[in-house]
Amino acid sequence: MSDAGSGSRVAEGDLLARVNPEVAESSTLTRFARWLEEVTGLDFPDYAALHRFSVEHLERFWALWWAYFDPDFAVHPIGASAIAGNDFDPTSVLSSRTMPGAVWFKGVELNYARYALGAQGADTAVVAISETGREELSRTELYHRVAAMANFLRDSGVAKGDRVACYAPNGVMALVGFLATAALGAVWSSCSPDFGASAVIDRFRQISPKVLLAVRSYDYNGRHFERARDLAEIVAKLDGLGSLVLEGQGPDPAPLPDGLKSAEYSSIISSAPPDLPIPFVDVEFSHPLWILYSSGTTGLPKAIVQSQGGIMLEHTRVLMTHSDIRAGDRFLWYTTTGWMMWNFLVSGLLAGATVVLVDGAVGYPDLYRLYGIVAEERVTFFGTSAPFLNACEKAGIVPKEHYSFPELRTIGSTGAPLSPEGFLWTFENVSPSIQLASASGGTDVCTAFLASSPWHDTRAGELACATLGVDAAAFDEEGREVIDEVGELVIRQPMPSMPVYFWNDPDGSKLHDAYFSLYPGIWRHGDWIRMKPSGAAVIYGRSDSTLNRGGVRMGTSEFYVVVESFAEVADSIVVDTSHLGREGELVLLVVMAPGQELTEDLKSRISAAIRQRLSPRHIPDRIVAVAEIPRTINGKKMEVPIRRLLLGEEPEKVMSRGSMANPQAVEEYRALAERLASATE
Repeated sequence: MSDAGSGSRVAEGDLLARVNPEVAESSTLTRFARWLEEVTGLDFPDYAALHRFSVEHLERFWALWWAYFDPDFAVHPIGASAIAGNDFDPTSVLSSRTMPGAVWFKGVELNYARYALGAQGADTAVVAISETGREELSRTELYHRVAAMANFLRDSGVAKGDRVACYAPNGVMALVGFLATAALGAVWSSCSPDFGASAVIDRFRQISPKVLLAVRSYDYNGRHFERARDLAEIVAKLDGLGSLVLEGQGPDPAPLPDGLKSAEYSSIISSAPPDLPIPFVDVEFSHPLWILYSSGTTGLPKAIVQSQGGIMLEHTRVLMTHSDIRAGDRFLWYTTTGWMMWNFLVSGLLAGATVVLVDGAVGYPDLYRLYGIVAEERVTFFGTSAPFLNACEKAGIVPKEHYSFPELRTIGSTGAPLSPEGFLWTFENVSPSIQLASASGGTDVCTAFLASSPWHDTRAGELACATLGVDAAAFDEEGREVIDEVGELVIRQPMPSMPVYFWNDPDGSKLHDAYFSLYPGIWRHGDWIRMKPSGAAVIYGRSDSTLNRGGVRMGTSEFYVVVESFAEVADSIVVDTSHLGREGELVLLVVMAPGQELTEDLKSRISAAIRQRLSPRHIPDRIVAVAEIPRTINGKKMEVPIRRLLLGEEPEKVMSRGSMANPQAVEEYRALAERLASATE
């Protein structure tokens, strides 16, 4: 099957690049496989054999991986028994393979930040680039800054299990704050400053942070944005907030609540003694590391808690074996602090890499910006999104005519499926000698289910393999595995970075409903996927209604709070028509209140409110008045069926009129789909 359009020069599955034998031979994946052969006595002639071992012997695989990259764990009783194999007890690694409820490495303690910071020295740990400047820190300098912040947090009353939140761009302060928080066994959470106050409050208010790190202002697309008013609104709504740490130029938020202490980030760093140690706190493997957020599709964003040990194992596995990131590499993934890829990026420190943090607009001053940074900073792994690569293709830019990339080995793509044409454009216009690694995972696990590896060729539109330790499959509606057919992406066995729980979900019902309600005991992720006989996969986008624009996830319910606050609007539904790596239109459909009309002035006011309260990346491309919103008998808006209908599918295939409260609405939406299709041709 091919998804290439008529006359396309490339089809899904076309071979674009063979494995580079030198890169494959020197890769961590190869070294790990050979080590495994030595300690297990087994033979791994290809990736399929290695992956099969990793899922059939799940517990031993994870213990062996930890023992491989950490010599200290290799002599731990669990690690040593995994290597020897004779007395290995699977329950010492995993309580059971039951989902949800699996407990990993019970009784084993560690600290993520200790792993991430590693040995001090003059090697560069981080490079941070904004639209207005550049900063570089050695590993020793990063250690000193983390020590200063960790001691400040401890003196501010932050202890194991407390929450520290951050409202700042992708820069040094956020990285330092995160590592300091993790070092204390406290729990981190962050939002990008382009989130409006209400979106931030919806997230941080749930977790009651004790300290908030924030910027007074930030720069984006050549413009300067002050955040004093939003910050004042945010801190006023955060119960239990004791300290506010501020960075940058601009007015302070005012008035501050009584009792809230304010400190300057630069003073915290500059006033710390140079020999100040980090007060590391070792914690249980399953102790929370950070809180990420779902999109808020069906209510408040779900606060997803992932563990120190789970993230450490997952991120080292993907970064070192599949992404082939090694000590001394330079790792850049363009992201914001509000996207899980920021959390993934900073874990590059676990692999000994220099992490390159880039803030600001990808298109300022032009779309060559990121490519210039990749060349100038000698980046070896450059990660971005499929919509960015497609935007470059549409703009007709040719980066290789302006820059050379001799150090660049891999370009990673995620956030949406990358089309075959996007694959081809990247090889022809950036570099023909790189590996293009399309990956798919999610905020829910903060890692990749499907990716590439140094052992895999690059084929247009394909994700090369399920990653090690991940038992991925496609299921039909009856819960049967299907091959070479589109089905639901499922994970059949536990992964260490699966959420330990949702915040404020004491009975686990929200966690269960989010992933396990459709197929009991099986993780259903919410993506359409086709698993090929070769082991490769093709992703066809979300099977739910999450809105992902430019890497910023936003839920539909967050839209409705804003849109339906207008007296003129009685009801609404929002649909993202992006599909297979092509960023489509964001269409907002509104039912007007009696006697009201959808005027251009109202459209402008709705767009302005979305910009201010949610995100400037989620301003609708179209706002259209409709007679009614299709709903189920239970009153739920039929977001996914409407999206599929607007993408051109027949109503009979996407919705059951018998389950609708207003089946008469179908004809209006059929006509709307035809009208929108003709308008975009």
